[in-house]
Amino acid sequence: MRTTAAPSLLREIGRWSLTLGVINAVIGSGIFGLPSTVTGLLGAWSPVAVVIAGLLVLIVVLCFAEVGSRFDDAGGPYLYTREAFGPALGFQVGWMLVWIRILSGAAALNLFVAYSRTIAPVIATPGGRALTMIAGTAIVTVINIAGVRNAAWTVNIFTLAKLLPLFLLVGIGVFHLDRSVLATQAVSSPNWTEAVLLLIFAYGGFESAVIPASETRHPKRDTAFALLMAMLSITGVYFLVQGTVVWTLPHAAQSSTPIASALGEVMGPSGSTIGSFGVMISVYGWLMGFAMLTPRILFSMAQRGELPAFVGSVHPRFRTPYIAITLNSVALLGLGLFSSFAQAATLAAIARLGIFALVCGSLIVFRSRGFETTGFRVPCGRLVAVAGIVFSLWLVGTRSFAQVWLLVAIVAAGAILWMLRSETKM
Repeated sequence: MRTTAAPSLLREIGRWSLTLGVINAVIGSGIFGLPSTVTGLLGAWSPVAVVIAGLLVLIVVLCFAEVGSRFDDAGGPYLYTREAFGPALGFQVGWMLVWIRILSGAAALNLFVAYSRTIAPVIATPGGRALTMIAGTAIVTVINIAGVRNAAWTVNIFTLAKLLPLFLLVGIGVFHLDRSVLATQAVSSPNWTEAVLLLIFAYGGFESAVIPASETRHPKRDTAFALLMAMLSITGVYFLVQGTVVWTLPHAAQSSTPIASALGEVMGPSGSTIGSFGVMISVYGWLMGFAMLTPRILFSMAQRGELPAFVGSVHPRFRTPYIAITLNSVALLGLGLFSSFAQAATLAAIARLGIFALVCGSLIVFRSRGFETTGFRVPCGRLVAVAGIVFSLWLVGTRSFAQVWLLVAIVAAGAILWMLRSETKM
């Protein structure tokens, strides 16, 4: 009897498309909200912290680049950890990836509200904030349940918008740099550790961008190129944006909308309005992509029996994972309502550090097993991996239990789900 092989995914993502995909995944809400927070922690030294954080993250990116060049299947950190340390730890990484994206979404939702209230002040009230979050979440949920094509087109429309306010600020702001403005950014007690941790949030997202390796033309060759080119470009953009803010926006730490406020300083009231609309469109576009992609991780885990089967339900008419989409949106809205931008960003950054350490550890494991790569190889790879692990664990070690209790609860819930799954298979 002749059998027909299951169709495989098309490998349509080229080297530069993958690079742009990494940039798109990383430049989300962080750069639109963190310039003021980081300025409050370090003042005029904040652009230096942007570069330092970028170099520290680059250590981890190098490990991702080598480990990723060993695989041509989808999964990213989930796949790497599963192969290196076994399915139980791999499941926890997949579980944490979902929650990292939800926490990042909560931060983006808070930022969307912050910029929206500059256009409509009523949104600054508790009721206005809640209604804006509910309406915004409902819209992205309905669009995604109605069909992936609708969601994909919407994401494409918003993608370029996220870079426009940044390029506009840097392009115009360079002609308005003022040393007297820089003097207003003084900080009495600089906090480099907190600043670097928050910047980890701004640099995060590349770990999700490498997940669709099975749809990349030459993943073993192109993953490293895309990661390194993208992260170097992003570091340059972040440095220019942070530098422009501290040189053009007096007392930048006091602004919850630093990009719009800085544009207001260099362009007048119209600049502030343009900046606010640009950031709102950009952040909402990120939320649209988040609502499209993250439920697919939940759906995939349910299909493999790692989450309850009902999470993998498909809508009878729209053929979309509507239960996963709905659960994802409920979690997003709950965390968005009961957190601030800084709180959600900090939690997402801490959670990422655990995954960073595990992927760096995977490099050591694969080299020890003789699982060599035909693609990218990091010089002194084991030493670089140890440095990535030490960096990640050091930042985690600086946190208090009050900052990480929610993440501990998420990990515990993941462990319970895994044990229940294991018992049902016995």
